[in-house]
Amino acid sequence: MLDSDERRLTRWERRVEWPLTVLAVVFLVVYAWQVLDNRATGGLHLALELVLWAVWLVFALDYVARFTLAVDKRRFFVTHLFDLLTVLLPMIRQLRVLRLITVLKVLNRRFAGKVRQRIGLYAAGVTVLVGLCASLAVLDAERNHPDATITTFGDAAWWTLTTISTVGYGDRYPVTWEGRLVAALLMIGGIALLGVITGTIASWLVDRLSGVEDQVAEAEEATLAELRSVKAELAELRAELRASRHP
Repeated sequence: MLDSDERRLTRWERRVEWPLTVLAVVFLVVYAWQVLDNRATGGLHLALELVLWAVWLVFALDYVARFTLAVDKRRFFVTHLFDLLTVLLPMIRQLRVLRLITVLKVLNRRFAGKVRQRIGLYAAGVTVLVGLCASLAVLDAERNHPDATITTFGDAAWWTLTTISTVGYGDRYPVTWEGRLVAALLMIGGIALLGVITGTIASWLVDRLSGVEDQVAEAEEATLAELRSVKAELAELRAELRASRHP
């Protein structure tokens, strides 16, 4: 049974669920604007950067609040270590592209449970979101390097597609360590995404087959009941015939 602190943590998570989702979408839109708008003035770029840091700060405060409300803080720390890393690592400017991981976690936490039953929609949505974030991140890391082969969003999208599908043509590849970090995360994430999709499909099939088996069992039971009823009626008819023959 949940004690008071655990109930407080649950209430907090429910209360901030929608605001964090909205902020995650805002973060993604502002980051995309910052990466894709090459003509942005210095003032606009600074404003966008301030918005990104403000949203990141809210995510960090959410982690601190959840840690404070957790009953078993050691267990919370161990089970939410990835959350802590996604909050701390983007503080290093060279790792700013990792801020998008926080956005992915927030959006997945908000929608996964509701959409997972719709396998096609969930798989397509997650794939598109991961691909978009990876494309923005690798473009942000690569385009200013003199030896870069990924200098436009089209290049980044093509590289993301060949990487996440494990084709890997090799015509586009990251040359910076930040870009290679994005590539490593994308490859790992692609494998994990494939595993999640496969597991979801398998679970759905098991549920459907289980439902079919239940329906078959119910149909068999109903058929047996009808047969028993028919046999009983036949027995009554035979009895009546015998009685009519031997009054």
